[in-house]
Amino acid sequence: MENTLPLFIVTGASGSGKTYVIKELRRMMPDFDIFNPDDLVEFIGHDWEKMRNIWLRVARNIAQSGRMTILCATMMPWDIEKCADFPFFKHVYYLNLHCDEKTREQRLRERNWTEEEIQNHKHFAKRLLEIADEVYNPPMPTVDTTNADVTEVASQIKAWVHRYA
Repeated sequence: MENTLPLFIVTGASGSGKTYVIKELRRMMPDFDIFNPDDLVEFIGHDWEKMRNIWLRVARNIAQSGRMTILCATMMPWDIEKCADFPFFKHVYYLNLHCDEKTREQRLRERNWTEEEIQNHKHFAKRLLEIADEVYNPPMPTVDTTNADVTEVASQIKAWVHRYA
């Protein structure tokens, strides 16, 4: 397979809205295959390396049909680059979903997360903002989901994807 199609990853710390936006993205972008990689956790557990490899293989197979994939999951470039199917993509683009600390804390508390887990993800969210221009090529844009309507978030993601698709 020629590596002619890109892969799109909507990333962000937990509580940023990745899962929440999927249904709206699917409605707005029927020509793309859009997945929540966390859907496999109940079957394979928390083996994140295996998870990434499975999803890149799925995206590769979809690309062989001439369609593009959007993965909505916390995935980092240095981990994606280790995947067996990484070389089959023209480029992997990343977009960061982000919300303010108070909103993230509220969203994670609603999931019964521990204080330690909440703090870890608040720090991780800050780190994603810090490295957006350094680690990602092109620099990773950020969409603020704090007060944004799901349709607006999905519209921003759609515009970003169409910039590179």
